[in-house]
Amino acid sequence: MVYVKGLHKVLGLLMLLPILGWVVTGVLFFMKPGYQAAFAPLTVRTYPLDAELHIQPAHDWQELTLLHTVLGHHLLVKQQDKGLHLDAISLQPFTATLEQTTLLVNEAIAENPERYGRLTEWDGSQGLTSTGVVINLDWQQLALRQLGPDTQRINSWYKIHYLQWTPFKAVNDVLGIVGLGFLLLLSLCGGGLYLRHQWHLALSDKD
Repeated sequence: MVYVKGLHKVLGLLMLLPILGWVVTGVLFFMKPGYQAAFAPLTVRTYPLDAELHIQPAHDWQELTLLHTVLGHHLLVKQQDKGLHLDAISLQPFTATLEQTTLLVNEAIAENPERYGRLTEWDGSQGLTSTGVVINLDWQQLALRQLGPDTQRINSWYKIHYLQWTPFKAVNDVLGIVGLGFLLLLSLCGGGLYLRHQWHLALSDKD
């Protein structure tokens, strides 16, 4: 009997874990503390177009974007299965050196020095700032992405909320099903206790 009671307590605590996780993370999602900085877009600094460009689109070009940065004039082309990054003047593939991409990123993070500080590491496509923010550059799309410690923390809240507690998808799927099962079981137990109480009250009224 003592063993059964102890087992019930353990099961009760296990059933409460996903509910507590949902409640706490739900409050955080509602209040959204630090969301604005954590998910703020990081964009390449652009300038007005100052060159006379004559571009004859190819038949398979679906979308064109013209940009002027500190590195020159860029033509971003969207095709059906890939994207092209061309020099808008020569229409040749736009390549950049490590120094050039460093300059591009430094210009971008200078817009918010409080968050990014200075660039301490850079390999041409990924780097790290003095404030611990990871910077990624997608050269084909000329797009930047930032991931700071606060972004990772908020992402971990989502993992807790959706019961993604392990690195393994199959295990997380099982945890999700078990968590929902616990929630259903608690609801049934609560409903059963309420109906039982109402039944006893009805019997008392008859007496």
